[in-house]
Amino acid sequence: MMLEIIATSLADAIAAERSGANRLELCAALSEGGLTPSMGLVEAVIEGVNIPVHVIVRPHSRTFHYDDNDLAVMIADIRHIKRAGASGVVIGVLTEERKVNKKALSRLLEEAGEMKVTFHRAFDEIEDQVEALEVIASFPQIQRILTSGGQAPAPEAAEQLKKLVDKSKNTSVRILAGNGMNPETLSSLVSATGLEEVHFGSAVRVNRSFRYPIDPTEFRAIKSELKKLSE
Repeated sequence: MMLEIIATSLADAIAAERSGANRLELCAALSEGGLTPSMGLVEAVIEGVNIPVHVIVRPHSRTFHYDDNDLAVMIADIRHIKRAGASGVVIGVLTEERKVNKKALSRLLEEAGEMKVTFHRAFDEIEDQVEALEVIASFPQIQRILTSGGQAPAPEAAEQLKKLVDKSKNTSVRILAGNGMNPETLSSLVSATGLEEVHFGSAVRVNRSFRYPIDPTEFRAIKSELKKLSE
């Protein structure tokens, strides 16, 4: 089971790696849903840990429909992130009708090159997620989709997540579940859906809040549940 953890600082990244995270999603401004972090932070985290670091590329929180100026900024950010040595980027682009923006996505993927790519939770604004999965899977550079199965927290969308997991089995894309999960709901969600990758943010922190640092006790509880699932 792959465990991805959100990091917003070098301290987060080091604590997550020491606690047993398999991969990091590096973000800034989590109060706005996560924005592109500074290049200084990107470089510090990549140098400070040995696990893969995937960096979110999201220039603002107003919309997932980006104009040419936004896309130019995102392409430049991807270029810098790639040069810094990140393992991957986390991106998501939609049309005004809230469908996958294939043209914009192609432009970003061209710059990403051989880096790993996650399509982020812009996916959860799409009405027909099965159709969107098929579109995303047509881009072989994209390895996974981060989703809670819609607007509700992941534990409330087990049926939809199972549908997406089943649909993804014949593609190169995997489903990475995130949002609203905790140690108490993890086992039942994984058992009901067949998930192989999970993503945690506030649930691994003191008081389960992004205002506080990573809590080793919460981390151990999640790792314990994951270990049981693998037995």
